[in-house]
Amino acid sequence: MSDPDFLQATRSSYDTIAPAYSAEHPDGLGEGPVEGALLAAFAELVRTAPGEASVADVGSGPGYVTARLNTLGLQAYGIDISPHMVALAREAHPGLRFEVGSMTSLDVADGTLGGIIALYSTIHVPDAHLPGVFTEFHRVLRAGGYVLLAFQASEGEQIHMAERYGQEISLDYYFRTPAKVCEVLAGTGFSLYAQARVEAQGERKWGRAFVLAQKVQKVG
Repeated sequence: MSDPDFLQATRSSYDTIAPAYSAEHPDGLGEGPVEGALLAAFAELVRTAPGEASVADVGSGPGYVTARLNTLGLQAYGIDISPHMVALAREAHPGLRFEVGSMTSLDVADGTLGGIIALYSTIHVPDAHLPGVFTEFHRVLRAGGYVLLAFQASEGEQIHMAERYGQEISLDYYFRTPAKVCEVLAGTGFSLYAQARVEAQGERKWGRAFVLAQKVQKVG
């Protein structure tokens, strides 16, 4: 079965802009102190919980989040839909593991991960597919495992980008409120642990939201 159109478009677009994107964002956490603090909190929760401390960075891009998670004591590896982006991440972070894959169908056994992190990657998933993505996250997490999400916070805004870095692409962005994301998480077997929001500042048009949730139940 072929991938849905949005996955094919996302893969093709990031393959096209991978070099320019990676050059602009060698370590995007350097400009986000809130992201850094939440990443550290996530790492401590996963590291000190019973069971494996393995974590999948879903939508790992240039790989800087995967690298930071490893410095925080986790066994983290990256998954990205773009083969070109994965190749650049491997080059930038030799010795770390990066795989080509889709968050809609993770090549991970049931209940084996201590955590999943998805920073600004679920924004390319249409609303109709978001419950399926969170259900997949739920499947691969062990009981009590954590998921940390970051996304642009806006009331149901959708943007189509046809050009970036001077390259022709076809990339859709779906911005949501934290309440909407928490609602979908709750419907797929997660309990909210914490959330935060950074309002739009400077050149940032949209605020950024962060949701930390825990797998606490089976989906009926």
